[in-house]
Amino acid sequence: MSFSSLAYLVFTVLLTIISGGIIAYYYNPKRKQKIEEPKHRMLDEDN
Repeated sequence: MSFSSLAYLVFTVLLTIISGGIIAYYYNPKRKQKIEEPKHRMLDEDN
């Protein structure tokens, strides 16, 4: 296995881990209220 092949493999694995972490962080049930808040604010009637 050449250096470039190993570098591409490490880069791909690193991007996969980072993407998985972002997805897990965003879809965490503890954050649901904070994520949904702007949507509900937008649908509220203005006074």
